[in-house]
Amino acid sequence: MPDLAGAVWPELPGRPLLVVPLGSVEQHGHHLPLATDTVVAEAVARAAGLDGVLAPAVPYGASGEHEGFPGTVSIGTEALAALLVEYGRSACRWAGRLLVVNGHGGNLDALRRAVPLLRAEGRDAAWFPCAVPGGDAHAGRTETSLLLHVEPAAVRTDRSVPGVTTPVAELLPRLRAEGVRGVSPTGVLGDPAGATADEGARLLAGMAARLAAAAARWDVGDDGRLG
Repeated sequence: MPDLAGAVWPELPGRPLLVVPLGSVEQHGHHLPLATDTVVAEAVARAAGLDGVLAPAVPYGASGEHEGFPGTVSIGTEALAALLVEYGRSACRWAGRLLVVNGHGGNLDALRRAVPLLRAEGRDAAWFPCAVPGGDAHAGRTETSLLLHVEPAAVRTDRSVPGVTTPVAELLPRLRAEGVRGVSPTGVLGDPAGATADEGARLLAGMAARLAAAAARWDVGDDGRLG
């Protein structure tokens, strides 16, 4: 898949699928970089092998729940939704389809607002979540394994510490009221112990395969998500 950033305009195919990784800049514990969600979204988008053009990642998202930690930069749901709408309106002047590959759960409300609006305006847009069934919530074994595979030099393995392992569904009321820092002083929701690059490779391959299959079907739900 060619990169949009390195292309010159005459090289672009007519009405291509434009694939846009969407991430965040937010804390990921003591051991993972602030760009973790963006790194994962980019890796999944590349590994899927789609017939399209890969855009530069949108690195900022809605991460207000992590603002109790230094380094987190959140533009919030309203601004992110507006950005995605204007991005789609502009890109779809020349792209036939727009696919946002999302690496951060906090971006979902913005995607569910922006993408259906683009579709209602006649633009063929959709989004896909980089989700691992049964994975832990944040900076635990799942994300640590993925980063050990994709960008191992960025992982501070010697600094990893466990966080709160209570299921997120049970933590949601506290997370909404107190933010992540009020629930987990380490910033981790899960436990990175046992993470390996081999596991990360398997997880990445699974997400990429699900993305490729969903893009081939192009069955878009009412909320804009590829089914």
